[in-house]
Amino acid sequence: MTWHDFLNALIMGMVEGITEFLPVSSTGHLIIAGDLLDFTGPSADTFEIAVQSGAMLAACWLYRGRFAGACARLPAQPVSQNLLFHLLLAFLPAAGLGVAFHHEIMARLFNGHTVGWALIVGGVAMLVLERLPRPVRAQSVEQLRWPEAVKIGCAQMLSLIPGTSRAAATIIGGLYFGLSRQAATEFSFLLGIPTLLAATGYQLYDRLSLFTAAEMDRLIVGTSAAFVCALAAIRGLLRYVSRHDFTFFAWYRIVFGAVVLYYWR
Repeated sequence: MTWHDFLNALIMGMVEGITEFLPVSSTGHLIIAGDLLDFTGPSADTFEIAVQSGAMLAACWLYRGRFAGACARLPAQPVSQNLLFHLLLAFLPAAGLGVAFHHEIMARLFNGHTVGWALIVGGVAMLVLERLPRPVRAQSVEQLRWPEAVKIGCAQMLSLIPGTSRAAATIIGGLYFGLSRQAATEFSFLLGIPTLLAATGYQLYDRLSLFTAAEMDRLIVGTSAAFVCALAAIRGLLRYVSRHDFTFFAWYRIVFGAVVLYYWR
């Protein structure tokens, strides 16, 4: 692996880790970063998919205690049963739609114009939501009810549009359906684990012929960078939402979306 390959892998891994769990679209940032670094083509696309595993592992590591405790108490504790059941309910809608329309989405929607407009529309939606009166019915993920879990899962279906952001779709959905900012953010993180596991595994299997042993060094660098940066991003966002709303991220999306549209004009 050359120094050029090392730096490309490091930068792309950092971009993935920082943006995956923030409501700003990791896809949009990876498209821009890859184009600026001249890191494009089938091999780069496969790398961008595989490096998501680093961000997923970061969420697994941070929430390992909660998942382990929920599984250990599963036979006897309704709260643990409900949490895992609600995650399954929220996971299924986007998973089913993604499997059914994966190739059409990749062929028709993965372009700068779609990403740019999705960023802007999502930012405007966040601004509007922050100004609407929202009765909070669940202060924590344990208080979430199954109808809200299904609704958040349906909101996650929007994240199949590149630029929408899985984190933004689930957080905005959680806020709209009565979760507190802290609960909506944490449920988005927890839901990201099975979603990223399924999406990354499915897409890598679909592209297995493009992945060679020669790519392993680059993947190790990128995945490690994504893991470290995702740890920091998750912890930072949880601290941020305990004191602030999502207005900053809304304006960031609008400005970045305009930059993406200008870049691909």
